[in-house]
Amino acid sequence: MELDSNNHSVFSMYYHLVLVVKYRRKVIEDTISDYAKDKFVSLSEKYNITLVEWNHDIDHIH
Repeated sequence: MELDSNNHSVFSMYYHLVLVVKYRRKVIEDTISDYAKDKFVSLSEKYNITLVEWNHDIDHIH
């Protein structure tokens, strides 16, 4: 288990985020998933977040 820390605490936090398209429409392709992943990676660098895993299906992204 990997621990993270800041000035006043030590912690380990994992989130499982699922993004679902409205009405579960089948619109997520590889290009859209890659674009969303690039955006999350750029945000994660800014906020010191580690992206552990990235998966997608035709109507949602994990």
